[in-house]
Amino acid sequence: MAIFEINGGKSLHGEIKPQGAKNEALQILCAVLLTDEPVRIKNLPDIKDINRLIDILKNLSVKVTKNKQGDFTFQADDLNLDYLKSEEFKKDGASLRGSVMLMGAILTKFGFAYMPKPGGDKIGRRRLDTHFQGFIDLGAEYFYDKKQEMYCLKVPEEEKLQGTYMLLEEASVTGTANIILSAVLAKGKTTIYNAACEPYIQQLCEMLVRMGAKIDGIKSNLLTITGVEKLHGTEHTCLPDMIEIGSWIGMAAMTKSELTIKNVGWEHLGIIPEVFRKLGIKLERRGDDIFIPKQEHYKVTHFMDGSILSISDAPWPGFTPDLLSIILVVATQAKGSVLIHQKMFESRLFFVDKLIDMGAQIILCDPHRATVIGLNHETELRGTTMSSPDIRAGIALLIAAVSAQGKSIIHNIEQIDRGYENIEERLRNIGVDIKRIALN
Repeated sequence: MAIFEINGGKSLHGEIKPQGAKNEALQILCAVLLTDEPVRIKNLPDIKDINRLIDILKNLSVKVTKNKQGDFTFQADDLNLDYLKSEEFKKDGASLRGSVMLMGAILTKFGFAYMPKPGGDKIGRRRLDTHFQGFIDLGAEYFYDKKQEMYCLKVPEEEKLQGTYMLLEEASVTGTANIILSAVLAKGKTTIYNAACEPYIQQLCEMLVRMGAKIDGIKSNLLTITGVEKLHGTEHTCLPDMIEIGSWIGMAAMTKSELTIKNVGWEHLGIIPEVFRKLGIKLERRGDDIFIPKQEHYKVTHFMDGSILSISDAPWPGFTPDLLSIILVVATQAKGSVLIHQKMFESRLFFVDKLIDMGAQIILCDPHRATVIGLNHETELRGTTMSSPDIRAGIALLIAAVSAQGKSIIHNIEQIDRGYENIEERLRNIGVDIKRIALN
């Protein structure tokens, strides 16, 4: 157990490089189970959630070689499938929501899969129906073992998953990834309509194609997958984490700092830069970097009819829900008002009470909507003691603390560690006064 102690209100400067994309890495790591050949993955973030999944792969007897920081080679040529039925796996799988994506690869390769109820952020209901309905449509039999508290899937003996047409009820990113992982080795053609098409899904598809998969429609919401008999090894490099990139844009604006974010992968950022510009934040593209100049104030734009700006999340290419917490915090010091509409998760805005304690002017309209009245840096936030409820709210509160006057203490920073690599050292390098204090 540890806390962050932050002395805020200081101007920042310098360069910061985003880590590899957490959400992409979770999918990519599960794909290594689809081949017996070596798969090398670069730019993996050194964070708790990724390291937990790597440990699960090791317990499955996947051979894991660390080439250097963030660069690993995996070979799944002699798996210990008994581990999937063990109490150890029940504990390991339940601690990590991303472990659910092991099911697609294991099911199509071995004809069965088990999974405990996965953990993750407590941000509202996060149904797994899309995953399981996709597996059922492909021919798997599903049941829930109440005694063992395990989700169970099985392909009828001497049969394979069968390609089919499916229209997804929701464009679930992890659900789409899981179905893709299961369909690439299924028999025949699988068509997925209303598929998620986030850059991370595109990366997964492109990696699988290099491994020998046949996937058409990449970058769209209509995927056609023709199953193959075997996949091969490959190399893959994870994208920069777009949530980190958005976090550092917000931190620069809140602290009135000049900051350069290096190697951001501009072509994969979608509308993220434009959403920050709607809050009045200036940012420039310099090669593959983002430069944020020092701004004393940033003014919220209005819609063309003069109505209040509303920012909401949506499936890609809409605005990612993981950055709405950051947008909300940044809006607290804008000039003007913003309505934040979190459509996908009904508990993700409940951290605003902590911002209100810091002096922010926020009206929580309901579990999905909050109106932020910007303070225009005329009244700065003040330091306080708070606790991180989940990864994204945790980094939002950290940004608030860095911008606030005085000292802030953040508890439950394990949540932040789940998604952000070596964060205090990287932030100290750009001038943040932050230290980690271990608790007895």
